Amino acid sequence: MKLQFKKQGYQTAAVESVADCFAGQPKSAGIKYRIDPGRTKDARQITMKEVDEIEGFKNSDLAIPPQQVLQNIQAVQRRQNLPESSALARTNVSPINLDVEMETGTGKTYCYIKTMFELHERFGWGKFIVVVPSIAIREGVKKSFEITAEHFLETYGKRARVFIYNSKSLHEIESFSSDAGINVMIINVQAFNATGKDNRRIYEELDDFQSRKPIDVIQANRPILILDEPQKMEGKKTVDSLAKFNPLMILRYSATHKTEHNKIHRLDALDAYNQKLVKKIAVRGISVKGLRGTNAYLYLESIQISTNKPPEARLELETKQAGGIKRVVRKIGRNDNLFDLSGGLDQYKGFVVADIDALKDTLSFTNGEELQAGDATGDVNEAALRRIQVREAIRAHFEKEQVLFHQGIKVLTLFFIDEVAKYRQYDDNGEQPGEYAKIFEEEYEAQLQETLTLFGDEYDRYLKGIPTAKTHNGYFSIDKKTSRLVDPATKKTGELKGETEDVDAYDLILKDKERLLSFEEPVRFIFSHSALREGWDNPNVFVICALKHSDNTISRRQEVGRGMRLSVNQRGDRMDDLATVHQINVLTVVASESYKEFVGALQKDISESLSARPRKADEEFFTGKVLKTPTGDVAVTPQMAKQLYKYLLKNDYTDDGDRITQLYHDAKKNEELAPLPPDLAPHAAQVFSLIDSVFSEAQLPEIGDDRKDKPNPLSSNFHKKEFQELWSRINRKAAYTVHFETPELIRKCVVTLDKELNVAPLQYTIQRGEQADETTFESLQEGEAFELKETASGSLKASVHSAVKYDLIGKLAEETKLTRRTIAEILQGVTKATFGQYRINPEDFLQKAARLINEQKATVIVEHLTYDMIDERHDSDIFTREKLKEDFSKAIKADRHIYDYVFTDSKNEREFVRELDTSVEVVVYAKLPKSFTIPTPVGHYNPDWAIAFQEGVVKHVYFIAETKGSMSSMELRKIEECKIDCARKFFRKITSDQVKYDVVNSYGKLMELVK
Repeated sequence: MKLQFKKQGYQTAAVESVADCFAGQPKSAGIKYRIDPGRTKDARQITMKEVDEIEGFKNSDLAIPPQQVLQNIQAVQRRQNLPESSALARTNVSPINLDVEMETGTGKTYCYIKTMFELHERFGWGKFIVVVPSIAIREGVKKSFEITAEHFLETYGKRARVFIYNSKSLHEIESFSSDAGINVMIINVQAFNATGKDNRRIYEELDDFQSRKPIDVIQANRPILILDEPQKMEGKKTVDSLAKFNPLMILRYSATHKTEHNKIHRLDALDAYNQKLVKKIAVRGISVKGLRGTNAYLYLESIQISTNKPPEARLELETKQAGGIKRVVRKIGRNDNLFDLSGGLDQYKGFVVADIDALKDTLSFTNGEELQAGDATGDVNEAALRRIQVREAIRAHFEKEQVLFHQGIKVLTLFFIDEVAKYRQYDDNGEQPGEYAKIFEEEYEAQLQETLTLFGDEYDRYLKGIPTAKTHNGYFSIDKKTSRLVDPATKKTGELKGETEDVDAYDLILKDKERLLSFEEPVRFIFSHSALREGWDNPNVFVICALKHSDNTISRRQEVGRGMRLSVNQRGDRMDDLATVHQINVLTVVASESYKEFVGALQKDISESLSARPRKADEEFFTGKVLKTPTGDVAVTPQMAKQLYKYLLKNDYTDDGDRITQLYHDAKKNEELAPLPPDLAPHAAQVFSLIDSVFSEAQLPEIGDDRKDKPNPLSSNFHKKEFQELWSRINRKAAYTVHFETPELIRKCVVTLDKELNVAPLQYTIQRGEQADETTFESLQEGEAFELKETASGSLKASVHSAVKYDLIGKLAEETKLTRRTIAEILQGVTKATFGQYRINPEDFLQKAARLINEQKATVIVEHLTYDMIDERHDSDIFTREKLKEDFSKAIKADRHIYDYVFTDSKNEREFVRELDTSVEVVVYAKLPKSFTIPTPVGHYNPDWAIAFQEGVVKHVYFIAETKGSMSSMELRKIEECKIDCARKFFRKITSDQVKYDVVNSYGKLMELVK
């Protein structure tokens, strides 16, 4: 398998946030310098001729003044509505320190690799050092460079030369210094911050390095330092060591910055979840509780729903058998007597099933006792709890695998344990399975047999082809002398004392990620040490189970972090389609505590990580913020800020402390927000996005209770002739084409550029200083020998680097995906005044011109879109093959829907369903599966409802509906408008006059249209 990469808008935004901080910096091919070798081994002096032959290429210094860098940073912050920095955050390591906040699983490693290419492309900088806090992260970073090499070669036309620093391979540093391309050194802090003999070599004059110090050669390159997880590198010794690299600047990438500098990008946990860039989280909690006056062991696994049968409970209880008392799992129904089912065990007297509630997930008995799914009672010791956890993890794995196997997605489950002996032991007979390995194989065999009875297809054959012993493995350090698994750092079975520095520890999961993702690799269950916290992120981890004692040093957020990346299929394609991303990508965490306890702790962790978010929605916060609209940026004036503040206050959307209330979030979710004031209404989407940037507890990601999720069976309505007829009319597939005249696009682009292009001139700062009255050697060393007397600033009328050659046409063609000829005609058509702005600030001109041209291109494409039918159709099995699980606590029992239960996204949808389900004019209706999509140039579109009416009652027997809370196009996002326009064209093409597609906001509006 080869992992596939594509340009992601959110990742490009992170890259541009860094690069735009240096707008105005001249592009340089690299500054040549002499790599001074000092003295050779025999102490003879190097001749000038020999010195001149040893050349290197270093990063060019910043040509733009610090004030311009600060203004660039502020511009970047304004467009993201981040707090503006009042000054450059200088440290004793570097005068420029930029923070990039990216949530775990969103690809920060990819982003800083791409940033290297972009900085080289724009400014010629090519010397980078990635500093990491551990071996695990170091190996993961190296792997990322390897798997993205072809991707970046296609984008930038060049490769990066990458190596891991090794004090015994100093020729790599020589190559790093002498090469003019993109050169990257990866180094872990221990390599320059520890006291060992090998670690000290970086600071010593070495005979095998021409009597030079490696650090001297490195610092001469003026490298750009990239700190991966900088919060782990804040000790004084580490900071002092970093200063010795003499960096041009420092870029810091983390999801949890401890110390903030100039933050120029934020993609936090809320952003990542709301933009569907990471998996949803679901939890299977296990709650140990005591029932009154009994020691009866019971464990309620789940409540199950099936077609045309009452709900059943999966209950584990003790039973009397010939070989003694054994715990078994039974399916039980209403009126079942546990005393009889147990073989007459006295502790179960009085336990007769009174009710099984599938919506509340409860099992109640006639003696008044009640169990919630996930509750265990009676003799629940440590061993019993761990067995329950293993069983639940295996069940969750199989449930996900049954769905995702047919979509070409391999499911992985990760077990965290705290000592190797519980997984592998060694005696005179060699390697033996530990306690957890034995439990796993027993529970796996039981669940496998249950699964194989349900399926007889390709998935069934896949499972039969994997021996139980081969489908799980442990990934720990390996003692090279004995070839035995050992605990990290201690190198023996026993207590964990620290993180391993043994590269062999995680070879398969760190270096062979692609093999682990393939169906050909039998390993699906991974047992690893709890120390594996970061550095490894396999995208296909769908289940995480911690078989260890609670560790207060590891937060819930760290525990789930190893499984947050979006999954990939067997082709290496990322499963990130917005229509289905959070149906496919759900991470189940099997916790050794109740759902409520685990979620509470996780929500607290997430909330604390969002401490940098603003908390108060007052006038001061809103004033000056930027609303990014399709026609350009709009700054929020004090008057607009006052209107917005009063709007929130008037509608009780803020409380007395100016905090956003639950009422606001409920109204927004149900599409019932009060109308905005007239001045703000044209920018409604941007205004509400700005309000959402103010943190409130109601925004925290919804963490599902995995036990409430059950498959929703099809009802007999699916087979009604009316629905089958409707389905046959709408299940056509189509391809779109766009035929537009290039002159039309050119004309629109010329008009827009002349009207809207406004390039900001470069700013400069002039500072005058004088030598201090008393100059000492110490003041010279500290840079304090001169005193600042005067500062002046202004704007440049021409670019400071007008002599630098830019491929203006080529760059715009690349950004807009138009031909060079089309770009040339657009530029020839604009006025001299418009084109003249290019010399004022080329970078700003390129960025803004590309955005305006792309907007016009999108408009023209939708206007000239046509659909053509293809032979392929949607199969009716899209209603069943996904076997989706839903949270039944949010279900509506339905009579006319094709499923027994309907799940809605808003209050408006719930009202719509209730009226549809009780309407005598409706025969059958369906909420269309997420995989029923229409291709459009702005992404796939999934209509909401397909409805069949009684013939002779209405004009349109069949109806495809999109439900919206508001009918005003002003309140629909631009992208939704485009998709709806495309859908109208699609359905007009494929359907007859009996089928109608439209947008409705109520059942009344629907009936008005069909009659």
